[in-house]
Amino acid sequence: EREAWQRERNMLQNMLKQAESQLAKANAEIENKPVAETSNPKLQRLYRKYIRAESFRKALVYQKKYLLLLLGGFQDCEQATLSLIARMGIYPSPADLQLSASHSRPFTRFRCAVRAITAISR
Repeated sequence: EREAWQRERNMLQNMLKQAESQLAKANAEIENKPVAETSNPKLQRLYRKYIRAESFRKALVYQKKYLLLLLGGFQDCEQATLSLIARMGIYPSPADLQLSASHSRPFTRFRCAVRAITAISR
């Protein structure tokens, strides 16, 4: 009797393993094909629009990271250049100082934004 229980237990364990492997295959298939071919065409169109929008969003995230990195690099280069010029003993004239003071921070931010938009459009 004990041997019969062991055989039945082994058989059930084998069936369980087979069912788990089939479930894993089915889950992998579902993940690869989120919208089945038999689905509603309207649902498929909506899903394609979602995928496209998600792709655009990810592209914008990467563009933003790239532009921030690029602008940060320009800022570092500008500071290094200004410190090198200062060490050389060359100082801006009072007229240059007045000219740079006339460009307020909002104007500079606007110019940076315009340059970023131009870079994105290119």
